[in-house]
Amino acid sequence: MKPYWHLSVMVLSSLSAQLWAHGTMERPLNRVYGCYLEGPEAPKSKACQDARQIGGTQAMYDWNGINQNPSGDQHQAVVPDGTLCGGGKAEFRGFNQPRADWPATRIVPDAKGNYEFVYRATAPHATQYFRFYITRDGWRPEQPLKWSDLELFGTINGTPRLDGDKRYRMTLPLPAGKSGRHIIYNVWKRSDSEEAFYSCSDVMFDTDGQTPGAKPPLANPWKEIGNVVAHEDLPANSTVTLRVFDALGHDAESHSVKLTPANAGMANWPYELARKVNATSRAIRIGVASQRQRQVVITPVQSASANRVYLNDGYPGYGYNIDLKKGNGGIVPPLPANWREGAPYRAGQLVSYQGRSYRCLQPHTATVGSGWTPSSQPALWQAL
Repeated sequence: MKPYWHLSVMVLSSLSAQLWAHGTMERPLNRVYGCYLEGPEAPKSKACQDARQIGGTQAMYDWNGINQNPSGDQHQAVVPDGTLCGGGKAEFRGFNQPRADWPATRIVPDAKGNYEFVYRATAPHATQYFRFYITRDGWRPEQPLKWSDLELFGTINGTPRLDGDKRYRMTLPLPAGKSGRHIIYNVWKRSDSEEAFYSCSDVMFDTDGQTPGAKPPLANPWKEIGNVVAHEDLPANSTVTLRVFDALGHDAESHSVKLTPANAGMANWPYELARKVNATSRAIRIGVASQRQRQVVITPVQSASANRVYLNDGYPGYGYNIDLKKGNGGIVPPLPANWREGAPYRAGQLVSYQGRSYRCLQPHTATVGSGWTPSSQPALWQAL
């Protein structure tokens, strides 16, 4: 049996803290983590399939462990040229393939030219810095990635803001004038040990040929709050429902699609749900963001993992769940949203926390700083 990443989180308390500072970039999506979301046993993209052929599936299950222990800032000593995306580790060698078909995240800045980077820290720790690099103009994805191909464009010193979902959120100006395919490379260095983590995100800049932040300002009222990931084909006559809740946890919207044999596959039902939501919801859009004539457009794609969930700025505090009802009469547990501090929860609501699902037993608000996590409050949450 292959050890899933959440098992390591569950036994965290019994292990040395120095061994378990794990995480990777979630937005834009890290290359290894993206292949894990596609499904380690049968990834959908050709690049992920070849990575599996080269290094097996274990690396995808270990997506949050691309780490080394360089002395000081000697990252190049432990991550040689040509091995950057695998962090210099043989286990991840399949992800160093120089090719132009790695699945890429479309990068769309806000009106000020900024972008919110989200780093998923399955085990947060004191931080010395996050460093953000990007490939230079003229870099070719068909060549092995070298340190000399990168230029530093941003640094966050110290430990950044960590939300209740154990995600660091860091907003930085995007480098000006970038277009087309690039790699954004990230180094997370701890301040309490020499451990460092390396993340390689394939991106596609979509700026209408204009410098980010140029006038007229980009109209972008959408903030990414999650994604839609299909883990299996569904039987015909299944129903998929996106439920939207307001800032107080009350039902605000509900959008359902009934599936046919033609659209019930893993790559199809997220697309059908996205089309329905985008046509009828005031608050939510699902798809891939791109820029057209200084407007952000969110377009559904046929994929099991590429569609992201976006919330309109006019609906602060809103959240969502996706419920699946199988056509054969069986009920699949809803795909829960991540638990976070500061949010209200209603009885029966499902959330995800540290790789497990929990059901809310009593209505309450998880006051910031209270420590009322699902794993520590059995009176409020039931582990599923």
